[in-house]
Amino acid sequence: MATIVVGVDGSVEGDQALRWAYEEARLRGADLHVVHAWIYPYVGPRAGAHEAYDDMKAEAGRTLESVVDRVVSSLPPGVNVEPVLVEGSPAGELLREGKEALMIVVGSRGRGGFASLLLGSTSQQVAHHASCPVVIFRHPHG
Repeated sequence: MATIVVGVDGSVEGDQALRWAYEEARLRGADLHVVHAWIYPYVGPRAGAHEAYDDMKAEAGRTLESVVDRVVSSLPPGVNVEPVLVEGSPAGELLREGKEALMIVVGSRGRGGFASLLLGSTSQQVAHHASCPVVIFRHPHG
């Protein structure tokens, strides 16, 4: 079955991307893979200045579950939604998940980075390296 991949991170743009991707999947009869990527931080010599790996993974899982529940619950049924929690760089994981997809959908910038940037590093990398079409959502007030 055809698949649309959407990246989410809890940002407004990510929620908008999920809403749009859901509707596009419904119109195309495609499955929707909702991807949330996370990276365990490298701490180095700062002993004790990190969260436990399992705690961070659980928090990432809660973020994904919260976004999917919040956004998808407000939409009409009819799309097979598969939440995908992956450890790795967001751009790299979206590109990997989207290798055979109809398209990849992302927000223009997420929770990281500078508010003044027009395009975040993840959306920029995905746009430049994807093997399929990419849709990028920008917050209307940003």
